[in-house]
Amino acid sequence: MPAARSPLLDLPGAVAGAAADAAVAAHYGNPVAEQRMLDAARGGRPVPGSAAAAVVDLSHRGVISVSGPDRLSWLDSVTSQSIRSLAAGASAETLLLSANGRIEHAIRVLDDGETAWLLVDGEQAAELEQWLQKMRFMLRVEISDRSAEFATVGWFGSSLDDHEPPAALAPFVAGSAGLPLTWSDPWPEVVAGGVQYAPVDEHPGSDWWWRESLVPRESLGALAEVVGRGELSAAGVAALEALRIAAWRPRLATEADERTIPHELDWMRSAVHLSKGCYRGQETVAKVHNLGHPPRRLVFLHLDGSDAVLPAPGDEIVPASAAGTAGGGDAVGAVTSAGLHHEWGPIALAVVKRQLPEGDALVVRTAGGDVAATAETIVSPEAGAAVGRVPRLPRLGARTRRS
Repeated sequence: MPAARSPLLDLPGAVAGAAADAAVAAHYGNPVAEQRMLDAARGGRPVPGSAAAAVVDLSHRGVISVSGPDRLSWLDSVTSQSIRSLAAGASAETLLLSANGRIEHAIRVLDDGETAWLLVDGEQAAELEQWLQKMRFMLRVEISDRSAEFATVGWFGSSLDDHEPPAALAPFVAGSAGLPLTWSDPWPEVVAGGVQYAPVDEHPGSDWWWRESLVPRESLGALAEVVGRGELSAAGVAALEALRIAAWRPRLATEADERTIPHELDWMRSAVHLSKGCYRGQETVAKVHNLGHPPRRLVFLHLDGSDAVLPAPGDEIVPASAAGTAGGGDAVGAVTSAGLHHEWGPIALAVVKRQLPEGDALVVRTAGGDVAATAETIVSPEAGAAVGRVPRLPRLGARTRRS
Protein backbone atom coordinates (compact mmCIF):
# COMPACT_ATOMS: atom_id res chain seq x y z
CA MET A 1 0.00 0.00 0.00
CA PRO A 2 1.46 3.42 -0.93
CA ALA A 3 2.59 5.54 2.01
CA ALA A 4 0.29 8.40 3.01
CA ARG A 5 1.42 11.90 2.12
CA SER A 6 3.44 13.41 4.94
CA PRO A 7 2.34 16.72 6.50
CA LEU A 8 6.00 17.83 6.34
CA LEU A 9 5.61 17.94 2.55
CA ASP A 10 3.42 21.02 3.13
CA LEU A 11 6.34 22.98 4.60
CA PRO A 12 7.56 25.90 2.46
CA GLY A 13 9.94 24.83 -0.32
CA ALA A 14 9.32 21.11 0.11
CA VAL A 15 10.08 19.03 -3.00
CA ALA A 16 8.95 15.41 -2.99
CA GLY A 17 11.47 12.62 -3.36
CA ALA A 18 11.50 9.93 -6.00
CA ALA A 19 11.23 6.15 -6.24
CA ALA A 20 11.27 4.58 -2.76
CA ASP A 21 11.30 8.04 -1.14
CA ALA A 22 8.45 9.61 -3.13
CA ALA A 23 6.15 10.08 -0.12
CA VAL A 24 8.55 12.36 1.79
CA ALA A 25 10.60 15.45 0.98
CA ALA A 26 13.82 15.14 -1.01
CA HIS A 27 14.64 18.64 0.22
CA TYR A 28 13.06 21.87 1.43
CA GLY A 29 14.71 24.20 -1.07
CA ASN A 30 18.44 23.82 -0.39
CA PRO A 31 19.66 20.23 -0.08
CA VAL A 32 23.33 21.16 0.37
CA ALA A 33 22.57 23.61 3.20
CA GLU A 34 20.31 20.97 4.79
CA GLN A 35 23.16 18.49 4.58
CA ARG A 36 25.56 20.87 6.31
CA MET A 37 22.94 21.36 9.00
CA LEU A 38 22.56 17.60 9.53
CA ASP A 39 26.31 17.07 9.53
CA ALA A 40 26.79 19.86 12.07
CA ALA A 41 24.13 18.36 14.34
CA ARG A 42 26.08 15.10 14.28
CA GLY A 43 29.13 16.90 15.58
CA GLY A 44 27.19 18.94 18.11
CA ARG A 45 28.01 22.15 16.24
CA PRO A 46 24.74 23.70 15.04
CA VAL A 47 24.92 25.99 12.03
CA PRO A 48 24.54 29.63 13.13
CA GLY A 49 21.05 30.94 12.48
CA SER A 50 19.45 27.46 12.39
CA ALA A 51 17.73 25.39 15.04
CA ALA A 52 19.99 23.38 17.35
CA ALA A 53 18.77 20.08 15.90
CA ALA A 54 17.66 18.77 12.53
CA VAL A 55 15.35 15.87 11.69
CA VAL A 56 14.61 13.86 8.55
CA ASP A 57 11.07 12.79 7.73
CA LEU A 58 11.08 9.01 7.18
CA SER A 59 7.35 8.55 7.69
CA HIS A 60 7.10 6.45 4.52
CA ARG A 61 8.89 3.59 6.27
CA GLY A 62 7.18 0.66 7.95
CA VAL A 63 6.86 -0.40 11.60
CA ILE A 64 6.07 -3.91 12.82
CA SER A 65 5.66 -4.94 16.46
CA VAL A 66 6.40 -8.42 17.78
CA SER A 67 5.35 -9.03 21.37
CA GLY A 68 5.28 -12.08 23.60
CA PRO A 69 7.85 -14.00 25.68
CA ASP A 70 9.27 -15.90 22.68
CA ARG A 71 9.74 -12.85 20.46
CA LEU A 72 13.54 -12.47 20.67
CA SER A 73 14.48 -16.16 20.57
CA TRP A 74 12.13 -16.61 17.61
CA LEU A 75 13.47 -13.63 15.67
CA ASP A 76 16.99 -14.82 16.48
CA SER A 77 16.23 -18.23 14.97
CA VAL A 78 15.04 -16.90 11.61
CA THR A 79 17.39 -13.96 10.98
CA SER A 80 21.14 -13.34 10.72
CA GLN A 81 21.93 -11.44 13.93
CA SER A 82 22.18 -12.68 17.51
CA ILE A 83 19.31 -10.88 19.25
CA ARG A 84 18.14 -13.58 21.67
CA SER A 85 19.56 -11.63 24.63
CA LEU A 86 18.89 -8.10 23.40
CA ALA A 87 18.48 -5.88 26.45
CA ALA A 88 15.52 -3.58 26.99
CA GLY A 89 16.23 -0.31 25.21
CA ALA A 90 18.99 -1.82 23.05
CA SER A 91 19.14 -1.73 19.26
CA ALA A 92 20.35 -4.16 16.60
CA GLU A 93 20.23 -4.78 12.89
CA THR A 94 19.42 -8.13 11.32
CA LEU A 95 18.73 -9.59 7.88
CA LEU A 96 16.11 -12.03 6.70
CA LEU A 97 17.75 -14.18 4.03
CA SER A 98 16.46 -16.64 1.48
CA ALA A 99 17.46 -20.30 1.68
CA ASN A 100 20.30 -19.42 -0.73
CA GLY A 101 21.56 -16.56 1.45
CA ARG A 102 20.08 -13.71 -0.65
CA ILE A 103 18.91 -10.65 1.30
CA GLU A 104 15.12 -10.38 1.42
CA HIS A 105 14.63 -7.91 4.28
CA ALA A 106 16.86 -5.59 6.29
CA ILE A 107 15.39 -5.09 9.76
CA ARG A 108 16.26 -2.48 12.37
CA VAL A 109 15.34 -3.94 15.77
CA LEU A 110 14.54 -2.10 19.00
CA ASP A 111 13.32 -3.99 22.06
CA ASP A 112 11.61 -2.32 25.02
CA GLY A 113 11.53 -5.37 27.27
CA GLU A 114 8.01 -6.36 26.21
CA THR A 115 7.88 -5.74 22.46
CA ALA A 116 10.40 -5.91 19.65
CA TRP A 117 9.89 -3.06 17.20
CA LEU A 118 10.97 -3.79 13.63
CA LEU A 119 11.69 -0.78 11.41
CA VAL A 120 11.78 -1.53 7.68
CA ASP A 121 11.48 0.15 4.31
CA GLY A 122 7.81 0.99 3.78
CA GLU A 123 7.09 -1.29 0.85
CA GLN A 124 8.60 -4.20 2.78
CA ALA A 125 6.40 -3.98 5.88
CA ALA A 126 3.31 -5.82 4.64
CA GLU A 127 5.34 -8.56 2.97
CA LEU A 128 7.52 -9.10 6.04
CA GLU A 129 4.52 -9.11 8.40
CA GLN A 130 2.80 -11.77 6.30
CA TRP A 131 5.92 -13.95 6.24
CA LEU A 132 6.36 -13.65 10.00
CA GLN A 133 2.72 -14.61 10.58
CA LYS A 134 3.28 -17.82 8.61
CA MET A 135 6.33 -18.70 10.71
CA ARG A 136 4.72 -18.31 14.16
CA PHE A 137 3.76 -21.98 14.58
CA MET A 138 3.02 -22.60 18.29
CA LEU A 139 5.28 -19.88 19.64
CA ARG A 140 4.12 -17.20 22.07
CA VAL A 141 4.38 -14.20 19.79
CA GLU A 142 1.95 -11.60 18.49
CA ILE A 143 2.78 -9.76 15.26
CA SER A 144 1.20 -6.57 13.99
CA ASP A 145 1.89 -4.07 11.21
CA ARG A 146 1.88 -0.74 13.08
CA SER A 147 2.78 1.49 10.11
CA ALA A 148 -0.60 3.22 10.22
CA GLU A 149 -0.01 4.14 13.89
CA PHE A 150 3.64 5.13 13.98
CA ALA A 151 5.93 7.15 11.74
CA THR A 152 9.72 7.22 11.74
CA VAL A 153 11.73 10.43 12.19
CA GLY A 154 15.52 10.33 11.83
CA TRP A 155 18.21 12.47 13.48
CA PHE A 156 21.90 12.41 14.39
CA GLY A 157 23.27 12.09 17.89
CA SER A 158 26.23 14.29 18.78
CA SER A 159 28.31 11.32 19.94
CA LEU A 160 28.29 7.54 19.98
CA ASP A 161 26.57 7.54 23.38
CA ASP A 162 24.04 10.28 22.63
CA HIS A 163 20.65 8.55 22.38
CA GLU A 164 18.41 11.31 23.75
CA PRO A 165 16.14 12.88 21.10
CA PRO A 166 16.54 16.63 20.51
CA ALA A 167 14.54 18.67 23.00
CA ALA A 168 12.04 19.90 20.41
CA LEU A 169 11.49 16.34 19.11
CA ALA A 170 11.38 14.54 22.47
CA PRO A 171 7.72 15.37 23.30
CA PHE A 172 6.63 13.63 20.11
CA VAL A 173 8.65 10.42 20.54
CA ALA A 174 6.50 7.44 21.44
CA GLY A 175 7.29 5.48 24.57
CA SER A 176 6.64 1.88 25.54
CA ALA A 177 7.35 0.06 28.78
CA GLY A 178 8.85 3.29 30.10
CA LEU A 179 11.39 3.61 27.28
CA PRO A 180 11.47 6.06 24.35
CA LEU A 181 11.18 4.18 21.06
CA THR A 182 14.45 5.27 19.44
CA TRP A 183 16.67 2.95 17.40
CA SER A 184 20.43 3.59 17.34
CA ASP A 185 22.29 2.44 14.24
CA PRO A 186 25.10 -0.04 15.11
CA TRP A 187 27.08 0.88 11.97
CA PRO A 188 29.84 2.93 13.72
CA GLU A 189 31.43 -0.21 15.18
CA VAL A 190 31.83 -3.82 14.13
CA VAL A 191 29.27 -5.68 16.24
CA ALA A 192 30.13 -8.74 18.32
CA GLY A 193 30.24 -11.76 16.03
CA GLY A 194 30.56 -9.61 12.91
CA VAL A 195 33.46 -8.90 10.58
CA GLN A 196 34.52 -5.88 8.52
CA TYR A 197 35.59 -6.43 4.93
CA ALA A 198 36.59 -2.80 4.33
CA PRO A 199 40.42 -2.73 4.40
CA VAL A 200 40.69 0.49 6.44
CA ASP A 201 41.72 1.38 9.97
CA GLU A 202 39.63 4.57 10.11
CA HIS A 203 36.20 3.64 8.79
CA PRO A 204 34.19 6.60 7.42
CA GLY A 205 31.14 5.28 9.25
CA SER A 206 32.75 5.50 12.68
CA ASP A 207 30.88 8.74 13.39
CA TRP A 208 27.60 7.63 11.79
CA TRP A 209 25.61 8.27 14.98
CA TRP A 210 22.25 7.85 13.28
CA ARG A 211 19.01 7.49 15.25
CA GLU A 212 15.41 6.75 14.24
CA SER A 213 12.55 7.60 16.60
CA LEU A 214 8.95 6.49 16.38
CA VAL A 215 6.28 9.16 16.72
CA PRO A 216 2.50 8.70 16.57
CA ARG A 217 1.52 9.29 12.98
CA GLU A 218 -1.27 11.59 14.11
CA SER A 219 1.40 13.89 15.62
CA LEU A 220 3.20 14.59 12.33
CA GLY A 221 1.09 17.69 11.70
CA ALA A 222 2.07 19.17 15.07
CA LEU A 223 5.71 18.26 14.40
CA ALA A 224 5.53 20.12 11.10
CA GLU A 225 4.26 23.18 12.98
CA VAL A 226 7.26 23.03 15.33
CA VAL A 227 9.56 22.97 12.29
CA GLY A 228 7.59 25.83 10.74
CA ARG A 229 8.16 27.94 13.85
CA GLY A 230 11.92 27.36 13.62
CA GLU A 231 12.19 25.36 16.85
CA LEU A 232 13.46 22.36 14.89
CA SER A 233 15.08 22.18 11.45
CA ALA A 234 14.07 19.72 8.75
CA ALA A 235 16.38 18.15 6.18
CA GLY A 236 15.25 16.11 3.20
CA VAL A 237 16.25 12.58 2.31
CA ALA A 238 18.66 13.91 -0.34
CA ALA A 239 20.84 15.34 2.44
CA LEU A 240 20.66 12.11 4.40
CA GLU A 241 21.51 10.00 1.36
CA ALA A 242 24.67 11.98 0.59
CA LEU A 243 25.90 11.51 4.17
CA ARG A 244 24.95 7.82 4.11
CA ILE A 245 26.94 7.27 0.92
CA ALA A 246 29.94 9.02 2.46
CA ALA A 247 29.69 6.64 5.46
CA TRP A 248 29.66 3.58 3.14
CA ARG A 249 26.34 2.61 4.76
CA PRO A 250 24.32 0.13 2.61
CA ARG A 251 20.55 0.43 2.25
CA LEU A 252 18.22 -2.34 1.10
CA ALA A 253 16.16 -0.13 -1.22
CA THR A 254 19.22 1.06 -3.14
CA GLU A 255 22.26 -1.23 -2.84
CA ALA A 256 20.50 -4.62 -2.87
CA ASP A 257 18.84 -6.59 -5.64
CA GLU A 258 17.42 -10.11 -5.83
CA ARG A 259 20.94 -11.62 -5.97
CA THR A 260 22.62 -9.72 -3.13
CA ILE A 261 24.33 -11.56 -0.29
CA PRO A 262 25.50 -9.71 2.86
CA HIS A 263 29.20 -10.09 2.07
CA GLU A 264 28.93 -7.98 -1.10
CA LEU A 265 27.87 -4.85 0.81
CA ASP A 266 30.04 -5.27 3.94
CA TRP A 267 26.79 -5.89 5.82
CA MET A 268 28.67 -8.54 7.81
CA ARG A 269 29.88 -5.54 9.83
CA SER A 270 26.57 -4.77 11.54
CA ALA A 271 23.87 -7.32 10.70
CA VAL A 272 25.42 -10.82 10.75
CA HIS A 273 26.69 -12.93 13.65
CA LEU A 274 29.07 -15.59 12.35
CA SER A 275 28.80 -18.04 15.24
CA LYS A 276 25.25 -17.79 16.57
CA GLY A 277 23.95 -21.03 15.06
CA CYS A 278 21.54 -22.00 12.31
CA TYR A 279 19.09 -19.73 10.50
CA ARG A 280 17.76 -19.63 6.98
CA GLY A 281 20.62 -18.79 4.57
CA GLN A 282 23.32 -19.43 7.20
CA GLU A 283 25.06 -22.09 5.09
CA THR A 284 25.73 -19.60 2.28
CA VAL A 285 26.92 -16.95 4.74
CA ALA A 286 29.41 -19.35 6.32
CA LYS A 287 30.58 -20.91 3.05
CA VAL A 288 31.33 -17.61 1.31
CA HIS A 289 33.03 -16.13 4.37
CA ASN A 290 35.16 -19.18 5.15
CA LEU A 291 35.87 -20.74 1.78
CA GLY A 292 34.88 -18.47 -1.08
CA HIS A 293 34.56 -14.86 -2.20
CA PRO A 294 31.44 -12.76 -2.84
CA PRO A 295 30.89 -12.53 -6.62
CA ARG A 296 30.35 -8.76 -6.46
CA ARG A 297 31.60 -6.03 -4.17
CA LEU A 298 30.61 -2.55 -3.02
CA VAL A 299 32.84 0.41 -3.88
CA PHE A 300 32.74 4.13 -3.15
CA LEU A 301 33.04 6.42 -6.18
CA HIS A 302 34.54 9.88 -6.34
CA LEU A 303 32.94 11.46 -9.42
CA ASP A 304 34.12 14.19 -11.76
CA GLY A 305 31.80 17.13 -11.10
CA SER A 306 33.01 19.45 -13.86
CA ASP A 307 29.91 18.84 -16.01
CA ALA A 308 27.46 18.87 -13.06
CA VAL A 309 26.11 15.45 -14.06
CA LEU A 310 24.99 13.16 -11.24
CA PRO A 311 24.56 9.48 -12.15
CA ALA A 312 21.28 7.70 -11.59
CA PRO A 313 20.90 4.29 -9.93
CA GLY A 314 21.51 1.63 -12.54
CA ASP A 315 23.93 3.67 -14.66
CA GLU A 316 26.60 1.32 -15.95
CA ILE A 317 30.29 1.50 -15.11
CA VAL A 318 33.05 0.62 -17.61
CA PRO A 319 36.85 0.77 -17.38
CA ALA A 320 38.18 4.12 -18.61
CA SER A 321 40.63 2.23 -20.85
CA ALA A 322 37.72 0.75 -22.81
CA ALA A 323 35.33 3.72 -22.74
CA GLY A 324 36.57 5.18 -26.01
CA THR A 325 36.78 1.92 -27.93
CA ALA A 326 34.21 0.59 -30.36
CA GLY A 327 31.21 -0.52 -28.33
CA GLY A 328 32.49 1.32 -25.27
CA GLY A 329 33.55 -1.79 -23.34
CA ASP A 330 31.56 -4.23 -21.25
CA ALA A 331 29.98 -3.01 -18.02
CA VAL A 332 31.82 -4.04 -14.86
CA GLY A 333 29.15 -2.79 -12.46
CA ALA A 334 26.44 -0.22 -11.83
CA VAL A 335 25.75 2.77 -9.60
CA THR A 336 23.37 2.03 -6.73
CA SER A 337 23.19 5.46 -5.02
CA ALA A 338 24.53 8.91 -5.86
CA GLY A 339 24.52 12.24 -4.08
CA LEU A 340 26.09 15.68 -3.93
CA HIS A 341 28.22 15.91 -0.81
CA HIS A 342 28.63 19.36 0.73
CA GLU A 343 32.42 18.95 0.95
CA TRP A 344 33.39 16.28 -1.59
CA GLY A 345 31.05 17.10 -4.46
CA PRO A 346 29.39 14.25 -6.41
CA ILE A 347 29.86 10.81 -4.86
CA ALA A 348 28.25 7.41 -5.29
CA LEU A 349 28.10 3.82 -4.16
CA ALA A 350 28.32 1.11 -6.78
CA VAL A 351 28.35 -2.66 -6.99
CA VAL A 352 31.03 -4.03 -9.31
CA LYS A 353 32.35 -7.41 -10.34
CA ARG A 354 34.74 -8.90 -7.85
CA GLN A 355 37.44 -9.30 -10.52
CA LEU A 356 37.61 -5.56 -11.27
CA PRO A 357 41.18 -4.56 -10.36
CA GLU A 358 41.52 -2.07 -7.54
CA GLY A 359 42.75 1.36 -8.61
CA ASP A 360 41.48 1.20 -12.21
CA ALA A 361 40.15 4.46 -13.63
CA LEU A 362 36.44 4.14 -14.40
CA VAL A 363 33.72 5.84 -16.41
CA VAL A 364 30.03 6.00 -15.50
CA ARG A 365 27.66 6.01 -18.46
CA THR A 366 24.87 8.51 -17.69
CA ALA A 367 22.02 10.04 -19.66
CA GLY A 368 23.99 13.30 -19.64
CA GLY A 369 27.21 11.75 -20.93
CA ASP A 370 30.20 9.87 -19.55
CA VAL A 371 31.42 10.81 -16.06
CA ALA A 372 34.95 9.96 -14.93
CA ALA A 373 35.22 8.17 -11.59
CA THR A 374 37.79 6.74 -9.23
CA ALA A 375 36.86 3.89 -6.90
CA GLU A 376 37.72 3.46 -3.26
CA THR A 377 37.55 -0.11 -1.98
CA ILE A 378 34.81 -0.95 0.50
CA VAL A 379 34.70 -4.72 -0.02
CA SER A 380 38.09 -6.07 -1.03
CA PRO A 381 38.38 -8.54 -3.94
CA GLU A 382 39.97 -10.87 -1.37
CA ALA A 383 37.02 -10.64 1.06
CA GLY A 384 35.90 -14.01 2.35
CA ALA A 385 37.97 -17.21 2.25
CA ALA A 386 38.78 -16.75 5.94
CA VAL A 387 39.90 -20.37 6.28
CA GLY A 388 42.34 -19.88 3.41
CA ARG A 389 43.95 -16.97 5.25
CA VAL A 390 45.06 -19.05 8.26
CA PRO A 391 48.85 -18.48 8.45
CA ARG A 392 50.96 -21.44 7.34
CA LEU A 393 54.70 -22.01 7.35
CA PRO A 394 55.87 -21.87 3.71
CA ARG A 395 57.58 -24.89 2.22
CA LEU A 396 61.23 -24.42 1.36
CA GLY A 397 61.45 -22.87 -2.08
CA ALA A 398 57.69 -22.25 -2.28
CA ARG A 399 55.95 -18.91 -2.60
CA THR A 400 54.25 -17.54 0.50
CA ARG A 401 50.50 -17.43 0.20
CA ARG A 402 49.31 -13.87 -0.21
CA SER A 403 47.20 -12.74 2.75
